[in-house]
Amino acid sequence: MDLPKRKFTDPPAIKRLVKIARSSGVRRLVASYLWRSPSIQAADSRQHTVWLFDNTAYQSTMPKTIGKGHAWHVEVIACVFEKDSRKDISKLVATIADIIGLDGEVGTQREIRRCIAERLRPFLYHTAEAHMMMLEIPLPNHTTQIHQIGPTDHSGVSVQTVTTGSRGIKEGDRIRSKLRNWDSTATMGTIFAGPEGWLVISDIDDTIKYTKTSESTGILRTTFVDEPQPIAGTPQLYYRIEKQLQPAWFYVSAAPFNLYPFLRRFIHSHFAPGTLMLRDSSWLDVSELVRSFTVNTKAYKMKQIEKIHQWFPRRRVLCIGDSTQEDPETYAEIYENHPTWVRAIWIRKVTDVPHLEEQNSPQRFEAAFKNVPNHLWRVFEEPEEVRDLVARL
Repeated sequence: MDLPKRKFTDPPAIKRLVKIARSSGVRRLVASYLWRSPSIQAADSRQHTVWLFDNTAYQSTMPKTIGKGHAWHVEVIACVFEKDSRKDISKLVATIADIIGLDGEVGTQREIRRCIAERLRPFLYHTAEAHMMMLEIPLPNHTTQIHQIGPTDHSGVSVQTVTTGSRGIKEGDRIRSKLRNWDSTATMGTIFAGPEGWLVISDIDDTIKYTKTSESTGILRTTFVDEPQPIAGTPQLYYRIEKQLQPAWFYVSAAPFNLYPFLRRFIHSHFAPGTLMLRDSSWLDVSELVRSFTVNTKAYKMKQIEKIHQWFPRRRVLCIGDSTQEDPETYAEIYENHPTWVRAIWIRKVTDVPHLEEQNSPQRFEAAFKNVPNHLWRVFEEPEEVRDLVARL
């Protein structure tokens, strides 16, 4: 049984934010593309900002190809934006400050407003469609491969798989690739993970990071103002998992890709690095950020996790999530699809956010996991409750 969808009732300030964002020219920019097909061109470091997402390389598990000399593959995600786009964001900053209660004397503090503006800008960049890039991949055998990346889609995103070969590469190797003729900001880290061993699929918001995804103002405050905080005890739990299982890490979140730099810094500050999988579309206004955490999260995560299964079907998987959205139902369905792949499911029952009685009810968990063996799933409130379970996996 799927959990009924939660519906946000937008307060007047949120509606005002929608109006300001939609009147700022983004809609007109999108409409302009409906009338012409942009020509493909090269991204230019003088005109564009490029993000390359860290990733995990994998090997095919086809019986005829496993073993020595088998090539590695990796999914490369690049996002291209126009530089210095949407400079005037003062109205949006003021509206967000008002929504989250930073009005009056507190809301005028320069440091708080600067923080809001810095985190807000990635949502307001104009994306660059139909752009190509040249990626340089330095291999452990001291050779460099050149791959053409792109063109980007209407969201300014390019997603493609490249093959690096096998010579001189072994499991556990790490490399950092970069764009040709670009500065050091356009780089990505790659971890080479073999077909066997453990793999962790972890949610982010309210699983390892305080976000308050059940509240619209909570999402805005924790995204644009507060210093991101890990859930108490989760860094220690994930450290134990890393030491005992040495898994490949995948952080699967329903947040939009605009939050990639913000979330990457958070994960690298508190948790084991890994592949961060976010929604590959850019929202047309900031108000959609609130809905992105709750709309169609199960379908999105199912698609991403099935992709991970294609890459690593032989690994043993630990799924970790929380009760605020549809993680229990998502992981349960993944288990039903691949019962020998998923070895454990841990769900954090979120008790520090109001109005979650239905999400936290025993009946909800029993219904979600009705087809999952009892010994495979566990609901916990404090990470210490599952700490000793790591050694039993």
